[in-house]
Amino acid sequence: MKKAIGIMMMLILIFSLAACGQNSVNNDNKPDSESEKNQQESDIKADKYGKTLVVYFSWSGNTEEMASYIAQQTNGDLYKIEPKTPYPDDYSECGDVAKVERDENVRPEIANLPDNINEYDTIFIGYPIWWHTAPMIVGTFLESYDLSGVEIYPFTQSDSMDTEHFDNSMEFVRESAKNANVHDGLFTKASDTDDILEYLNK
Repeated sequence: MKKAIGIMMMLILIFSLAACGQNSVNNDNKPDSESEKNQQESDIKADKYGKTLVVYFSWSGNTEEMASYIAQQTNGDLYKIEPKTPYPDDYSECGDVAKVERDENVRPEIANLPDNINEYDTIFIGYPIWWHTAPMIVGTFLESYDLSGVEIYPFTQSDSMDTEHFDNSMEFVRESAKNANVHDGLFTKASDTDDILEYLNK
């Protein structure tokens, strides 16, 4: 009887160890997406690429959402471009004004333009796509400074997510930011933080 009980206890112990081993493997293989994401964010904040400014123009709030997230991840200073003459709140009216500005290559005045941005080595500049390119007020900002040697990273979004419009906006930024190092931009939905993190890590 004692021998039988001993054998049964040995079998129970073996099965218990096997189960624990299986659980350990499963836990190790299970991806912890939240932890990985947090690690990505820490890696970005640890990067040292000079003092950073996150500039953005936003009408509906979508670009502002992107800019705030990028500033948070890069420890950058946040600056919102405010037009001296505000754009209409009505979507159609705002579109009409934006089209005239694009067609006439206007440079709308900025109400809160900084005297200089010489302290910044890296600038992220964000904007929505308006009439197949960047809003002209983005050109106003970029052309107001000597950006020689500054690292420029554009980011943008739109309802249509048309890549041709994005390419047009990149060309406009490169023309406006003369002598700057304009890098490939980010074109994604404002809510797609995974896309934004991937871009920042690269």
